[in-house]
Amino acid sequence: MAYSIKSWFTVTKLTWLFLALCIICISASIYTYQRIQQIHAFNQAVSAGKTPETDRQSFEAKFATALYLAKRERYKEATLLFTQLLPKANPQQKAAVQYNVGNMFFLRGLAINGTNMTVRNEAEYFIRQAKTAYQASLKLDNTQWDARHNMDRLLTMLPGTPTPGVGESDTPGLIMGNIPVGLP
Repeated sequence: MAYSIKSWFTVTKLTWLFLALCIICISASIYTYQRIQQIHAFNQAVSAGKTPETDRQSFEAKFATALYLAKRERYKEATLLFTQLLPKANPQQKAAVQYNVGNMFFLRGLAINGTNMTVRNEAEYFIRQAKTAYQASLKLDNTQWDARHNMDRLLTMLPGTPTPGVGESDTPGLIMGNIPVGLP
């Protein structure tokens, strides 16, 4: 029993095939249009600081909520939300999370420090935490110029790390305890 190719390309079969393709394309277009409208509504809600109607459990919704809390100076809640996002984020998202955590610590340190460009004891903790967060962000994504700029700015504010043996005493033996100075 030999089948001819002509039997597969009859007018009726081709009509049904093209009709099925049209229905699939129209369905995909309707779905895409609805999804674009959902994304637009999501962006509008996030911009206004409201809870979005769709995608409430998505990374973007939680990130936007944490960012909103940080802008409202609710740093503890924002930090908690940001740290909850880290396990399920890709490297670029992790870098963005670390950058924003660094910004929060930096802003808190600046608020305590005021306009003084040298860090006081109370603000030094926050500035060092910001430095750690910026370093983590840059390790994940070295192309973030904002993180580099903020890191440069806070490095100029931090006091220098003291060198062992220099300072109150020039004899390293006093700082290092019972380690002998010189060769045996």
